[in-house]
Amino acid sequence: MEFKQINAITGADTIYTNQIVALFLYTHLEQYGDTITDIQKCIDYVMNPDKGGNIIVGIEEQKIVGVVILNNTGMKDFIPENILVYIAVDNSQRGKGLGKQLMQKAISIAEGNIALHVEPDNPAKKLYEKLGFTNKYLEMRLIK
Repeated sequence: MEFKQINAITGADTIYTNQIVALFLYTHLEQYGDTITDIQKCIDYVMNPDKGGNIIVGIEEQKIVGVVILNNTGMKDFIPENILVYIAVDNSQRGKGLGKQLMQKAISIAEGNIALHVEPDNPAKKLYEKLGFTNKYLEMRLIK
């Protein structure tokens, strides 16, 4: 798999535009996904030089097979510097280790620690644990 890194420094890619990445994520996140509008907000955050992060696009035969988005938190020493917001693998390509390769690439380019949220029934939870992610805290939210 070939990787394309997109961020505020590298700029948007002429082929793998923000809209194409957003549509890919919307399609392949399935029940764990968000609206295209929310996904686009996450991409816009990465592309904002005052905020930042990274988009890693996995490509095989010039086709997107997976995407990871990490947003910078700007809170080093308080919480991890990065939060994994989205990871998706083309639903026809699952089970081939592409998700692991994408995560390994994301981990290798991230500066600092990475946090993520995963639903207990999400099959990706096992992958995260194999890569060294631990569940130290119980997340609680107040929805207003």
